[in-house]
Amino acid sequence: MGKLFYSSDPQAIEIDDRLLQYLQVVLSTKLRRNESFTITWTDTEAAHTRTTLWVQPAISMRFEYASAEPQRLSGGYLRQLADQAAMSSGLMLNAATWQQQEVAHRVQLAAAA
Repeated sequence: MGKLFYSSDPQAIEIDDRLLQYLQVVLSTKLRRNESFTITWTDTEAAHTRTTLWVQPAISMRFEYASAEPQRLSGGYLRQLADQAAMSSGLMLNAATWQQQEVAHRVQLAAAA
């Protein structure tokens, strides 16, 4: 599990390494463009069920990964996340289903090849 440190909060948000890597790419791209947005996720293992963060360039973030090696990401799933982040509802992630959505994009890519 990776960790996202948001703003000055010393409590890290634990996120699967692979999903955290997707988030880092989307966040970096949006913030490089000075675009603010929300990220909402559901986490079935935490005491809460839904969390929303407001993301803007002035808020610091740090990404820590359990694995030293970056993983190969699905371009289709990355585009889906970027498109969601551009919507007024913001980026919506579900801890229970994000991997199924990513696999679906990988299967579509393999079928098209």
